[in-house]
Amino acid sequence: MPIKISREAEYAPLILIVDDITTNIQLMAHALEKDYRIKFATNGQDALALANGGEKPDLILLDVMMPGMDGYEVCRHLHDSPSTCDIPVIFVTARHDAWDQVKGFASGAVDYITKPFDLTVVRARVSTHVTLRRQAEFMKTIAALDGLTGIPNRRHMDKIFEIEWRRAVRNQTSLSLLMIDVDHFKKYNDYYGHGTGDKCLQKVALALQAGCCRSGDCVTRYGGEEFTAILPESDADSAHHVAEKLRLAVETLNILHAPSDTSDCITISIGSATIVPALGQERSLLIETADKALYQAKQAGRNQVVAK
Repeated sequence: MPIKISREAEYAPLILIVDDITTNIQLMAHALEKDYRIKFATNGQDALALANGGEKPDLILLDVMMPGMDGYEVCRHLHDSPSTCDIPVIFVTARHDAWDQVKGFASGAVDYITKPFDLTVVRARVSTHVTLRRQAEFMKTIAALDGLTGIPNRRHMDKIFEIEWRRAVRNQTSLSLLMIDVDHFKKYNDYYGHGTGDKCLQKVALALQAGCCRSGDCVTRYGGEEFTAILPESDADSAHHVAEKLRLAVETLNILHAPSDTSDCITISIGSATIVPALGQERSLLIETADKALYQAKQAGRNQVVAK
């Protein structure tokens, strides 16, 4: 079993040290524990288990020469797995020749530290690569969010929808999708101005996000005044219940909408669709079905849910 060292700094970056020689682990842990949380393993199998289980490390310091599974093989496993491929790996090794370094970089490492190591160099390189990783994660998060509302954008919706579709096909579970449209929003924008319209969309987005309580549910801004909600493992009745909850949540915001032909406040129309997808079916089918349901909701007078 791997040994764990932790510190009280809850949000400090997590470093995984992997070495079959405990003295090396202790030296590096002592040098890093002031600024980082530390976990360590003494073999490749335990290292992979730690990297794949629970909280992902922000960086891995990996010894090359270990009995059984060596560092190169561990690094290849990490690099080949979607859940760990973005974790930076720094090799720590007594081997100095260029070929070993080339082999290390080819297996997915981002840097090399040679033994006997200078702890000042270890700290500096760890700091550099942790900073680069966190910057990359920040940029990835920003790219997935809608700039106006702060909720996930269409690009992120496409990614999550693909993941949940594949999971539903694999497990043969239901997947529901809600297509949501703010009623008469063009009239609202024309009457109150685009600045007020933007604030309205922000409030609607927050209400929709708050209304989807399960951790796996995902509300996104699909574009303009359209939103979506992806509801994994939700049957038609559950999806309809969530849709009605969202419709009511927006209506009770009581955002005045004088030019609306439907109500004196902002309302939404929702199309709900549910499927247990089969292998070979296109996921666009669920989007098209939800979109048709949304169209029917709008044709029937808006401020309502139609399920297909």
